[in-house]
Amino acid sequence: MNPIKGGCSVRLNRMAAVLWLVLSLPAATALAQVPPPVPAPVPAPVPGIDDLTEILVQADEPRFVAPTRRDRIGRIWAPVFINGKGPYRLVLDTGASHSAVMASVATSLGIVPDAASPVLLRGVTGNAVVPVIRVDSLQIGDLLIEPVMLPIVTDALGGAEGILGTEGLINKRIFIDFRNDRIRITTSRSERAKFGFITVPIKFLRGRLLVVDASVGEVRVKAIIDTGGQATIANLALRDALNRRRFHMKSTRGDIIGATNAVQSGDTSDTPPIKFGGMEIRGARVTFGDMHIFEHWRLTSEPAMLIGMDALGMLDTLIIDYQRRELQMLPHAGS
Repeated sequence: MNPIKGGCSVRLNRMAAVLWLVLSLPAATALAQVPPPVPAPVPAPVPGIDDLTEILVQADEPRFVAPTRRDRIGRIWAPVFINGKGPYRLVLDTGASHSAVMASVATSLGIVPDAASPVLLRGVTGNAVVPVIRVDSLQIGDLLIEPVMLPIVTDALGGAEGILGTEGLINKRIFIDFRNDRIRITTSRSERAKFGFITVPIKFLRGRLLVVDASVGEVRVKAIIDTGGQATIANLALRDALNRRRFHMKSTRGDIIGATNAVQSGDTSDTPPIKFGGMEIRGARVTFGDMHIFEHWRLTSEPAMLIGMDALGMLDTLIIDYQRRELQMLPHAGS
């Protein structure tokens, strides 16, 4: 799949994992056939470091940011310090209102999860009750949250150690460089996009969900930018609208497994081009289903979708400026 007038489709079975804490927490979307990379060792913390993305993680793979290719879905992992320890590699998830970690992180921090005060996670396909840990600080770049409660999740996308949600990002700028394996989180100075970038205004839904006005074929759709989601998922209202316009989709039936381990069925199909701003995604494979999370978000009666890393990872550079309420996207040079 190519984001600008492009090429091939990514044909992998879908596994979804958007989470909401009830306190509210959306999280990630994963593809079942993407093999998890071997977690890399992390160095000792460096007190007072400003640019946490320059800390080396020894691995034979991209450390943090990887593009989408024909044989794999891209990812965005952030090097995050928790209580001054780390960095831990957390999935940057613009669909998550709250950060979360795996039990292994709690163990390395020496914190026993509090099972006496669990929280409810509401996922794409269902719910789960999980314990939490409470930490003094969470930091990456200019983002510092203290203190913070972190739910314990069982999976965080292909070997990552947790999820970095959107708390604290409201005045931040996130710079994601897929070509050079870099991610930076800084305080926004309302910088305009540089030459060659496509800019798209964003709206906020349910707090900090990033929404862009998009279209699939001739159907207008509310599209949520989900950097934590590997697959692109849509509701049945979008499928029905495409069918009414006589776009006949050949679909593959399969189960969708959420991060809460609940299972729902979905149909994965080719779609007409997905367009938002000056961006056009061709050859997209979208999974349509009556997902639990769309009902929770009250997005069942109008066409809606989550645009995941299978599409976003085809970019060269992605900038999310929360202060400007704007996406700034540099297409891949070969697009």
